Formats: sequence, C-alpha cells, structure tokens
Amino acid sequence: MDWRKTELSYLAYPSCAQCGGTGERGAQEGASLPCRCALRAMFRACYSRFRACVESGRFRSRVSFERSPQGRTNRGSWGRKDEEYIADFELTARRALDPWRYKIFRFHYILGADASLCCRRLGVTRGSFFHTIYRIEEILGETFASMRPFALYPPRDYFGRRSEEPVRPCDPRDRKPVEPARRGRPRVLKIA
Repeated sequence: MDWRKTELSYLAYPSCAQCGGTGERGAQEGASLPCRCALRAMFRACYSRFRACVESGRFRSRVSFERSPQGRTNRGSWGRKDEEYIADFELTARRALDPWRYKIFRFHYILGADASLCCRRLGVTRGSFFHTIYRIEEILGETFASMRPFALYPPRDYFGRRSEEPVRPCDPRDRKPVEPARRGRPRVLKIA
C-alpha cells in the first residue's frame, strides 16, 4: 500500500508517543509504515460510515446506477451502496480477524455492547478487552485501506468514485474452504 504522508499526518494523533503526530512509525523496504494511531483512525472513519448506513434504515436506501467502462455498450449495474458497504464491512472483518477477535468485534461493534457487558459475557478483564479492541482497530484499519480494487477507506471513494480499471476475479486458490452450515436436527438412518 502506498501511504500518503499528508493523509497519515492528518489521521495521526498529535500526542502520539510513537510517531509524534507524523503518522509514520518507520520505513520498510523504502516505503513508510503507518503508525498504529493512524490505522485506528482509518478504522473509526469506516466504522462511523458503517453506523450511518445502519441507522439510515433499510427502507430508505437508494438504488444507484454505475456505468462500467468495459465493453462496446458501456453498460453499468444497479446497486444499493449502503447495503453493499455494510456487507463489505462485516465480511472483511470476518475474514481478517481470528475467531476470538471476531467474537469481540461482533459483540462490541456490531451488536453495540459496552465494555462492561462484553467483559462479563466473554470472561476477560477490562484491560485485556481494551488491548484487544485497539488491536482489532489496527488490523481492520490496515485491511480496509489496502483492499483492491474497492477499498473501504476512505468511505467517500467507496460511495463516489467509479472504477476505471476492469474488475478481475480473485484467484480461487486464495479462497478459504467453507464448511456447509448444519441446520436442524441430524437425520437418523433407519436400517430395515
């Protein structure tokens, strides 16, 4: 990911002990690495847009038409951007986090439980809960900013910009196998 220095300095906390408000915490292979405070700010921007989409109500969502630059006819597609953003936010979090962190993410961010309820329900101390929350925000902030071709951060680009490059399918070898969901009671085979 090509991190822009001006954007990182805008996102960084001025009183951050690691970066001093610059948003950079060093360099790796010639590229600057974003500070953890900037990554958390990226996540919080995406989360505030997620909350706005959820609170707007599903019956008030708009259908939008996006033109596609591919092909002779210059066709496009219809979509509901609010619902697509909500789904992308949740599914990306599920893929990026391990099961324990996703459970905390789901209770705290999706279901809206406060810290004391989450600590009591999950059986963790308050300090370890907040350390886990900060780590979740860092992981997801970096993930949301580095997604291609449609990154969730910044949200204004997700909702406003059209893609000029063709969308390519992902490599099937990179997909994780998904177990089929079991529903209902198990069947009992009777042998006659």
